[in-house]
Amino acid sequence: MKNIRNFCIIAHIDHGKSTLADRLLERTRTVDAKDMEAQVLDDMDLERERGITIKSHAIQMDYEQDGEHYALNLIDTPGHVDFSYEVSRSIAACEGALLVVDASQGIQAQTISNLYMAVDNDLEIIPVINKCDLESAKPEEVEDEIIELIGCDRSEIIRASGKTGAGVDDILRAVVERVPAPKGDPEAPLQALIFDSVFNPFRGIIAYFKILNGTIKTDDFVKFVSTGKEYHADEVGVLKLEMSPRSQLSAGNVGYIISGIKTSREVRVGDTITHVANPCDKAIEGFQEVKPMVFAGVYPIETEDFENLRSSLEKLQLNDASLTFQPESSAALGFGFRCGFLGLLHMEIVQERLGREFDMDVITTVPNVSYLVHDKKGNVTEVHNPSGLPEATLIDYIEEPYIRATIITQADFIGPIMTLCLSKRGELVKQEYISGNRMELTFDMPLGEIVIDFYDKLKSISKGYASFDYHLNGFRESKLVKLDILLNGESVDALSTLTHETNSVKFGRRMCEKLKELIPRQQFDIAIQAAIGAKIIARETIKAVRKDVTAKCYGGDISRKRKLLEKQKAGKKRMKRIGSVEVPQKAFLAVLKLD
Repeated sequence: MKNIRNFCIIAHIDHGKSTLADRLLERTRTVDAKDMEAQVLDDMDLERERGITIKSHAIQMDYEQDGEHYALNLIDTPGHVDFSYEVSRSIAACEGALLVVDASQGIQAQTISNLYMAVDNDLEIIPVINKCDLESAKPEEVEDEIIELIGCDRSEIIRASGKTGAGVDDILRAVVERVPAPKGDPEAPLQALIFDSVFNPFRGIIAYFKILNGTIKTDDFVKFVSTGKEYHADEVGVLKLEMSPRSQLSAGNVGYIISGIKTSREVRVGDTITHVANPCDKAIEGFQEVKPMVFAGVYPIETEDFENLRSSLEKLQLNDASLTFQPESSAALGFGFRCGFLGLLHMEIVQERLGREFDMDVITTVPNVSYLVHDKKGNVTEVHNPSGLPEATLIDYIEEPYIRATIITQADFIGPIMTLCLSKRGELVKQEYISGNRMELTFDMPLGEIVIDFYDKLKSISKGYASFDYHLNGFRESKLVKLDILLNGESVDALSTLTHETNSVKFGRRMCEKLKELIPRQQFDIAIQAAIGAKIIARETIKAVRKDVTAKCYGGDISRKRKLLEKQKAGKKRMKRIGSVEVPQKAFLAVLKLD
C-alpha cells in the first residue's frame, strides 16, 4: 500500500492535460508505441473531434524509482466548466493533484476553482507549468502567479512540455516523493467509494471505485449501501488501457467491479460498496448533489422510440452523473423527457452522444425553468413547459423562480459584469472585496434569465475569471408573456417560450431572423411570425425557390412562356396548401444563441 499513488491532473480548458497524460503513459511504458496516439485516454470519438475531454479517465501505470516498484493511478479530468462535476468526483478518488498551468496564458478561472476543490479535499498539490517550449511562454511570470496563489516555493514548481516530453521524469519523481500514500486498513471491513460507472452491452454495468478500507476479492458477495442490493463480484481488477483482472484489491487501490448488474438505477455514483458478511458501520460521505442549470425537453423523432430513449438516458446517466431527467409530454412532439443539464455545451454533448452511442435521433426544445401560475379562481399550478399554460384570460398572475447569485471576479471586470446582470433583470444586493483584487458580487436574479446564455457570456466578458454559484431564493410575481412562433400560420409549440414583457418584442424579432437563416427554402413562400396571443410582433418571409421552367423554350411566341409560368404558379399554390415546413434540429438549438 505504501507504494500506491493516486493522483489526478487538473487545469483550465486547453492547458494540455491530456497531452501531458500521454507523455506520462509513454514514459512509464503503460501504452505500447503501436497503440500510442494523441489524447490516448480520450476514448470517445466526440472527444477527439472537438479536442476536449468530456469524461474523466482512470489508468494505472507501473513505475520504478531507486529500485522500488510503484503503482501510480492517474485520472485525467475535463477542463471545461460544464463538466466540473466530473472533476469533483475524480478528486474524491485521489490523494494528490498535478495543477497544470499554460506557460503562455497563466492562471485562469477553472485553474482556481479546480484548485479550491482539490484543497477542500486535502490533496497534495504539485504545480506544473506546461507548454514551456512555446515562443510565447512566460514561465517566470506564471511561476510568480502560482506562488501568489498557493504559497509554495519556487523550487517545487516543475517546468514541463507535453509536446516534447521535457520535465516528465521530474513529474513522476515528484508524484512518488510528494503525493502521500493512501491511508486505510486492509484488514478492516470493506469500504469502497464508487466515483464513476459505465454500461457495457455484454457485461452489464461496470462500476469504478476507490477502496478506502478493507480488501475485495473475486467471487466475494458485496452490497451497495444506498440501494441495499447484493451482488456477486464476478470480476475485480485495475484499469490499464484495457481492464486488467486481479484476484484481489486492497485499501488504497483504484479499480473496477463487474457483477452482472443490468438495471442502471441500481448503481449510484457516490455509493459505498461493502461485504455482505462483514459490512462497514457507515457509508462514505458521497458527493454534493449536482445543480442543473439548463432544463430542456428531449423528444424522440418517432413516438414509438420513447422507451428506447428512456433506457438510453438511463445508460447515459450512469456515465454522466450530472444529467437529470423526468417524463413530460408536448402537443407537437408527443412524449419525451424534461432533462436538466449543467450548461449549453453539456446539453449539446448529451444530444450528440444520444445520436452516436445509442442511435437515438432526438429533438431538443428551447430551455426554460418551471413557473407558478395563479388563476383567477385562486388555484396554483406548476408549469414546466410554456405549452402547458392556461388561457391568458384565466391567468391572474405568474410567479417565476428567483435565485441569489454569487459572482467572484477580479475588480477589472466589475463594470461589464454589472451591465450584464442588470440587463438580465438582476438586482444588486451587495458587493465586497475578498482579498487583493478579488471581489464578491451578490445579485437577486430570475432563474429564467440565466438559463440560456448567461454563464457563457459571464465567462467571455471576464476572460474566464469569474466564478458563479447560485441557490434558489423563492418565487416572485413577474409580468411574463407567452411568445409563440408561427410557420405559415401554424404554431410550433416546441419553440414557444415564456419571456418578460420588456424583452418580448426584441426576442421575437431576433428569433424570426434566426429561423429565416436556418429553415431551408421551399418551392413556396414561408411566413415566420412571432406572436403574443393574437398580436403579431415580428415577421420574416422565406422566399420561394423558383425553377426556370422556360429554359427549354427557344424563341417562339411569348404566350408559350406565359402558359408555362401560369402552370408553375398554379402548382405552387397547390403545394402551399398541402406543403408542410420541416424545422431542422439546428433551429431548436440556435434559438439559444441569438446574439
